[in-house]
Amino acid sequence: MCERVHELMPQAIEDLSELVAIPSIAFPGYDRVPVLQAAEATARLLERAGCEVRFLEIPDAPPAVFGEIPGEAGAPTVLLYAHYDVQPEGDADAWLSPPFELTERGGRLYGRGAADNKAGIVMHALALQALSGGLGVGVKVLVEGEEETGRSGLEEHVKANPELYAADVVIVGDMGNWRTGEPTLTTSLRGVTDCVVEVRTLKAPVHSGTYGGPFPDALMALIRALDTLLDERGDVAIEGLRGTPWRGLEPDEAAMRHEAGALDGVSLIGTGTLGERLWTKPSVNVIGLDAPAVAGSRNALVHEARARVSLRVPPTVDPEEAQRLLMRHLERAVPWNAKVRVIPGATGRGFAADECGPAYAEAREALRQAYGRDAVSLGSGGSIPLVSAFSEALPDAEIVLWGPEDGSCAIHAPNESVDPRELERAAVAEALLLASLAHR
Repeated sequence: MCERVHELMPQAIEDLSELVAIPSIAFPGYDRVPVLQAAEATARLLERAGCEVRFLEIPDAPPAVFGEIPGEAGAPTVLLYAHYDVQPEGDADAWLSPPFELTERGGRLYGRGAADNKAGIVMHALALQALSGGLGVGVKVLVEGEEETGRSGLEEHVKANPELYAADVVIVGDMGNWRTGEPTLTTSLRGVTDCVVEVRTLKAPVHSGTYGGPFPDALMALIRALDTLLDERGDVAIEGLRGTPWRGLEPDEAAMRHEAGALDGVSLIGTGTLGERLWTKPSVNVIGLDAPAVAGSRNALVHEARARVSLRVPPTVDPEEAQRLLMRHLERAVPWNAKVRVIPGATGRGFAADECGPAYAEAREALRQAYGRDAVSLGSGGSIPLVSAFSEALPDAEIVLWGPEDGSCAIHAPNESVDPRELERAAVAEALLLASLAHR
């Protein structure tokens, strides 16, 4: 299997280069044409891998690409998932090479989407091509086009059409290894929710010298409310919201500080193990603030201010309930009888894998063979809401999360990259797993 995948790697890198060259940014305000071009390129790649391909029309969303290789009667069915949309490139000056041109540098391949998640598409195609003519399982491939936006209509489509997506095993190729060459299964995902809190204290800005003192400004009221979200140790202080223990691999603090770009001397916050704080406890952050900018500011009381608050939710906690608790907390925390309005945002459910099933044992063995070492279990503080949709629509399916990414990919950031050796080994592992499932 290793030899066959290795033979296919030059073409796989060409395929990745073609995909990366398409700026398939699905966020509102961006050109929709490249998004549709990426869907077409994905369809061609899956067809070459042996799939019968069609497009699924998702309301108010780019089409999802759906490929299928029917299996023999009684053979298990495997659903492979990835996404073809990408994050915006961000600051173009921070890139060392053009963001939409796959560029080799220091043994890695750089470009927006090179890892997240166009490498996942190529990984699936590589595995299928390596098994061409001897698949032994039924395969469905689902590649969506708006995962990065956080508003995927595909979740409802999966829930409404469970027969279309029916599978014994779901392989989500939107993850990767905690370190290069260290095979990893992601076994938990935090959920996510957010809200916008608006505070008003005055009808309009007024002179701070004339009215400052007895009259509160809205920004100070908002700051005091936001400050109550964390206690003095840095733990989330929202009543009713608790975490769970983490029992997998414990991350190395020094390495995590380096990856996060933590400044020297800055303390980490919260209590519990680092794994718990990253993956199974809630975390809350202010990710946007509307208030007067420093440049051009004037001596006036701020009459209104607002913030967007993001809450990461433990894997087994209902994100809608967590959102309710967050909103109630903020409504109560704004001082001085200021006028407050809290607007709910989107929610995404977390995921906790059942690692006791046969597919997990076979996945671990496939990783051991592909990488030459045992796999570890890792959590993710990020969210893939579609995973919970799979879990709900396909309650008997085992869901395996892995992929070609690693800790150096810099996904969502400038200079995103993938290690081609990781892509190759991940494809080998997936082909081995598919072959193993065929012999159940």
